[in-house]
Amino acid sequence: MERLLQSVKIAINENVFLKDPDSSELGKRIIEHSILLIDEIGFEGFTFKKLGERIGSNESSIYRYFENKHKLLVYLTSWYWGWLEYQLVFETNSIANPEEKLRQAISIVSKTTVEDHSYRHINEVLLNKIVVNESSKSFLTKEVDEENKQGYFVIYKRMVGRMEEMIKGVAPGYSFASSLASTILEGTLHQHFLMDHFPSLTSCTLNNPPSNFIHDLVFKVLKS
Repeated sequence: MERLLQSVKIAINENVFLKDPDSSELGKRIIEHSILLIDEIGFEGFTFKKLGERIGSNESSIYRYFENKHKLLVYLTSWYWGWLEYQLVFETNSIANPEEKLRQAISIVSKTTVEDHSYRHINEVLLNKIVVNESSKSFLTKEVDEENKQGYFVIYKRMVGRMEEMIKGVAPGYSFASSLASTILEGTLHQHFLMDHFPSLTSCTLNNPPSNFIHDLVFKVLKS
């Protein structure tokens, strides 16, 4: 998997950035240290000025890559879903049994993230934490409908579509495949958030992780 990912470029919608950060060393440093800084101080406290000070570059140089920090967050969350999508495709492509395929897909999207070292400028563990804690801020905005039309969330929507098709493979007559697919992705993030911040509101723990809950939920629904 690691070798395969090393040769893969995760393509982000060009409307999200002004200059592709993957095209230069400065751009990669912007991505690397934005992940570190957002994880450290949160998205609300994060500014391009603070990021510029962190990487020893002018604030204006960051604006040559991203119009604002909202679009940077969209880029980071899109990259995460693209990275997860490649894992999903690679690890389920050879599985013929529909139920086994769906189980593997759920394991991939709900497991605890580990750093794979395929992309040296991106810490996937910290990026996962950002997605868990901050990703809803990328679409809970007044501009969400227009941004959706411009393709900002196409990778996430494609992920839901892949999960939907796998659900239909197991239960062709199930009427809520798309709803269940999006619930798998969002429910996983929510359970990880509750584990970290409101443990009394979830039954999930390190020894009984969200993946167990999602598997239980999905297959009880589909077999009921």
